[in-house]
Amino acid sequence: MTIRYLPWNAPAEAADRPCLRDESGALTYADVARRVDAVAEQFAARGIGRGDVVAVMLPNRIELLLALMGAWRLGAAATPINPVFTPNEAGYQIADSRAALLVTTDGTDADVPVLRADDLATTPSGTLPAPTVRPDDLALLIYTSGSTGRPKGVMLDHANLEAMASSIGTSMRITAADHCLLVLPLFHVNAICVSCLAPIQAGGQVTVLARFSPTGFLDAIATHRPTYFSAVPTIYARLAEQPAETLPDVSSVRFAVCGAAPVSKELLHRTESMFGFPIIEGYGLTEGTCASTVNPVDGVRKPGTVGPALPGQQVATMAADGSFTATGEAGEIVIQGPNVMRGYLNRPEATAESLVGGWLHTGDVGVLDEDGYLTIVDRIKDMIIRGGENVYPKEIESVLGRHPAVVEAAVVGAAHEVYGEVPVAYVVAYPDLSVTADELMQLCRTNLTKIKLPVALHIVPELPKNAVGKIDKPALRAALTATPSR
Repeated sequence: MTIRYLPWNAPAEAADRPCLRDESGALTYADVARRVDAVAEQFAARGIGRGDVVAVMLPNRIELLLALMGAWRLGAAATPINPVFTPNEAGYQIADSRAALLVTTDGTDADVPVLRADDLATTPSGTLPAPTVRPDDLALLIYTSGSTGRPKGVMLDHANLEAMASSIGTSMRITAADHCLLVLPLFHVNAICVSCLAPIQAGGQVTVLARFSPTGFLDAIATHRPTYFSAVPTIYARLAEQPAETLPDVSSVRFAVCGAAPVSKELLHRTESMFGFPIIEGYGLTEGTCASTVNPVDGVRKPGTVGPALPGQQVATMAADGSFTATGEAGEIVIQGPNVMRGYLNRPEATAESLVGGWLHTGDVGVLDEDGYLTIVDRIKDMIIRGGENVYPKEIESVLGRHPAVVEAAVVGAAHEVYGEVPVAYVVAYPDLSVTADELMQLCRTNLTKIKLPVALHIVPELPKNAVGKIDKPALRAALTATPSR
């Protein structure tokens, strides 16, 4: 099996094509292959070899990708770390992954040997043997957000990554003519797979942005002329706030991807109308190497769904007793395919809970229609049980999102002495539009039964977000008063 997303496996005719670019400059495929060899030699000199783990704690920049690939060149794995982590958080991931080396900007407090990113070699001496990366070599340890406890290391091998890059490339029709503008953080598998490995596998190019700002991002589109990008709902919300008269030329973009968290149909429509390119919504988990469904770029797109299964994957819904639910009936979303993780590092019990009978159990509730398009109902753990009745926050959030002034909405459960839990809503409005809590409550009364109505609705300047841009519902729950509602 040839691992096609590795630059040294690119066909000879790709050698002089642009491969990676950031604000420091651009590298061709041949440049990247040489730089990776140079980095791998440095790693090998520090004792790194097959089966070892290299931790990479850097902001978005080319050196981050070179470090990942340098580890892979030796048959080692990499674990990307959020660069804003505290020493405690970073130290946990380094220790749990048993990393033997840390690539970072300084790392003076690290308990492992450190190699500074600015000291990475650029010219190889030719001491390495030919690459022998195997499909079953562990490639990535991606740590989950840890909203239910300490983060767990998701083990992804090269076969997982190859399957994902191929699946994305086929579904989105990515070719050597494509150019991805990478804006999501590279410690997350979405950025690595959708924005980097898929275009490299096709012989395309990647421009890496250090960070997101609405004007900077739009200027980068006008300057670099990418053909697609992948982002989260928060980014689309910020883009939708921009004055139409100030928008630059974005005509090079043939599509954009929205994932990582649910997005309202209203926000998608507003953003598509402003910019003129389709935004395809997808769904997946780190445990499934990123994506498992997506609306097609060319074909039937069903707003409100996250599309059908990606090529090579099976997606189904399952009842609590392990039986498959019927078309149109809600159940836990389960996934099968070569993209499914090996398991959680050193967590056999957690692995056994997630991988059952050959299926990855997602913890999400969904419905499949007659065409195989998936609609996400909600997270099982986010479900609110009000007086014995199940209330799904996403249903309330979808109603709130219908109001033209609402850019984001989040609903969480608050403790209640009588009902057990009751819904509380938080809403962010567009800066140029106004809305009152009474208006939004009336919208809810018109569209929801009484049991689903929020007991409180707060209009706030912004919602808390986790490191990958998802609304941080645990933080919202923690902010609720400790005194139970009456």
